[in-house]
Amino acid sequence: MAKKPTVHAYSDQTAFERLLLLIATLVRHPGVGSRSAKTATAQDALESVQQHMQTIAAELDLPLPISSVHTLRKDLVTLRNYGILGRNRHDWGYYLGTGAMNREELQLALNALRSQATYQGDAQARRAYQVLSQRLKALNLESQGTLFYPVRAHFNRAIVHTDPEEMMRQQQHRDTLFHELETLESAIVQGLPIEIYLARTPYKNKAAFRQVYPLQLLYHDVAWYLVMEDRNNGHLAISRLDRFKQHLKFLDTTGRGVKAQQQSLQTAHQLLQNGWGLNLGNPDEQQMERQGALTLIMVKVRFFPPASRFIQEGERRHPKQKIVPGAKDEETGEVRYVDYSVKLPERSLNEFSLWVNRYMESARFLSPAHLAEKHRQAALALIANYDQAD
Repeated sequence: MAKKPTVHAYSDQTAFERLLLLIATLVRHPGVGSRSAKTATAQDALESVQQHMQTIAAELDLPLPISSVHTLRKDLVTLRNYGILGRNRHDWGYYLGTGAMNREELQLALNALRSQATYQGDAQARRAYQVLSQRLKALNLESQGTLFYPVRAHFNRAIVHTDPEEMMRQQQHRDTLFHELETLESAIVQGLPIEIYLARTPYKNKAAFRQVYPLQLLYHDVAWYLVMEDRNNGHLAISRLDRFKQHLKFLDTTGRGVKAQQQSLQTAHQLLQNGWGLNLGNPDEQQMERQGALTLIMVKVRFFPPASRFIQEGERRHPKQKIVPGAKDEETGEVRYVDYSVKLPERSLNEFSLWVNRYMESARFLSPAHLAEKHRQAALALIANYDQAD
């Protein structure tokens, strides 16, 4: 004889659907029911949850009779009893576990978000981190404060103002594209062509309007850059974001889509990988390079101690590099020098030279001859500067 089913509090379909709608609400609106506002009460928080449940029920065309806050509390207890909802207080809102991530992955993501907010001056990351800091307080308490401990950090700091809210507080307004970031990001993911205005540059380029497809916001070394593709000729370039004015105009409301954006971005990153630094070359050079018809230049530099020790450590500085140690000093047992060689497009020689210059007297160009002479002349100019010093 079949065993009679046990009747429980959610045997009724209405009660069962109410519980599932509550779960759906917590999944789709993590942090709902927050009491972060000073005037908010527990009643206000639960009423907010109820309102979100009604909205989702309407979207799914499911009847959801108005239930009391007391009933909602019982449903939340049920979720706690089954481990779906944490047992800690949820003054900063309700959420289920860590969503798509486990705790270790969540901590790694929080570390990256904090670094980007703090050192790279990303206002969007800062706002997101502040929200998560509030929302995950209970989980942080449960882990005895380890959840938000910055185990990893990316310390490279932006050297210009990047956060519009911070600029306002410090009365340091800058007329730059940082004030249009949300619009710019929307154009990137939709593949929308835009008009922007390059107001200043330390190079020979003149200030001008540019019609481009924006591809990516890229942080490198000390600043944020915009990777972009010229709308008219497909030329790929990278420019500092703060050098553009607060001018952004949509040229077309029909985007070319993510696939086209990804293809162009992949090409840009291939150029970055082939070269050295962020200069992607002029249109003619770049077209030849993309077709595989550009002749690369073999660059060879001899590094002496102590710089040679650091050069040898950089096993993955460039995918096509070669590091050849010289003969050892019989007294110290240390190699007398290290030869570093790599083939580069001409567009990258200036930035490569700047990298070599940081090692001062511990580096000497061996080839090409014109870079060796340029380096020698730079050394003579440095001596002259010291000789003329007051």
